[in-house]
Amino acid sequence: MSKNPFSEITPEVKALSELCLKNSNIDPELYTKYDVKRGLRDISGKGVLAGLTEIADIHSYDMVDGKMVPCEGKLYYRGYDVEELVSGFLSAGRFGFEEITYLLLFGELPKSDELESFEKLLGDYRSLPPSFVRDVIMKAPSQDMMNTLARSVLTLYSYDDRADDISIGNVLRQSLQLIAQFPLLAVYGYQAYRHYHLGDSLVIHPPEPTLSTAENILLMLRHDSKYTELEAKILDLALVIHAEHGGGNNSSFTTHVVTSSGTDTYSSVVASLGSLKGPKHGGANIKVAKMFDDLKVQVSDWEDEDEIRGYLNALLDKKAFDKAGLIYGMGHAVYSISDPRAKVFKGFVEKLSVEKGMEAEFRLFDKVERLAADVIKEKRKIYKGVSANVDFYSGFVYRMLDLPMELFTPIFAIARISGWSAHRIEELVNAGKIIRPAYKNVMAQRDYVKMEDR
Repeated sequence: MSKNPFSEITPEVKALSELCLKNSNIDPELYTKYDVKRGLRDISGKGVLAGLTEIADIHSYDMVDGKMVPCEGKLYYRGYDVEELVSGFLSAGRFGFEEITYLLLFGELPKSDELESFEKLLGDYRSLPPSFVRDVIMKAPSQDMMNTLARSVLTLYSYDDRADDISIGNVLRQSLQLIAQFPLLAVYGYQAYRHYHLGDSLVIHPPEPTLSTAENILLMLRHDSKYTELEAKILDLALVIHAEHGGGNNSSFTTHVVTSSGTDTYSSVVASLGSLKGPKHGGANIKVAKMFDDLKVQVSDWEDEDEIRGYLNALLDKKAFDKAGLIYGMGHAVYSISDPRAKVFKGFVEKLSVEKGMEAEFRLFDKVERLAADVIKEKRKIYKGVSANVDFYSGFVYRMLDLPMELFTPIFAIARISGWSAHRIEELVNAGKIIRPAYKNVMAQRDYVKMEDR
């Protein structure tokens, strides 16, 4: 129970909340009657076309004889297959996030000198205004790092003499600064939380301008600033595959919606952060991690597939974990046969599990991935296939990297700010009408009742 009186739900508020519940319920049959695409998706999961983009594309089905046939999932950044992009920079021994950020923002793969110049620019921007850490991040640190990020971004507005200028050049400058600053805001916010709420030592490491984003996250987060090459490369890969996912995902759509109103960059980014924080979006990997914590307690033999299957059935029957009836990390709004991000990630996850001595845990994840798909198909009426999504493995990776759970979603934000920035610029370049979808009112008109007659 909270000790803060302002956080208490008083009896009066609780009684009023019953009115909210009573008078906010809409008959589910009305959604069918009026052909409402709930979540802006039809029953097959296909999204309602709300805009055009050149930034990213998701391919999850082929059209055969006029019918949608599920296929292996593909993700494209500016027309390039993400799997080929990953293979390209890894085979050359490069970190990829900065290169992918350049591609998303400018629509072209950088040449060697262009990438070097871009990395230097980000390195130069990888700092915060004087005293910002002391005066903002260290003051009233939040227990939720996404809220810390949002507050910090809104405060940065006050340090920008051209905060409301939405010319493309200025928005690009703001975007590059935020891309460079996000790791500092997230890690320093976490260090402040650890110190003030948990009594841990306060250690603030300055970033190294010549290092990659992934390397700087590990350098700033760890007390000894040490990390292995494999750790940095896998964190970099995580940033790459989380950097963008088309204009239809909730936070990128939020970027388009809010940008279309003509608001400033900081407000737009904070709106997208609020979207990403949700457990149905960026917070999903935390649910996966907590679900596996519960599974490890309930399943005594990690090699016993029947016991694992029993736990998965209990999840769907709302008898295990949070009793929500979900197997977190399985299934996706668009992908059916496979999520290309999970596919790219999995091989490197196995390598890291060997380095960390966690092969048994990797085998458990592998079994759950395989068995969960079968259990869901047996139990549920589904309109497309179901497979592991990127959240299924990302939480496991972050734990092997000793990243605290409080930073799981901020790591997603550190990556996705690149995609949001590209979408914001695209919306501004193609500025049209403010985005305003229709909602049909289904409340009948009523006659006014005087106070004495109520």
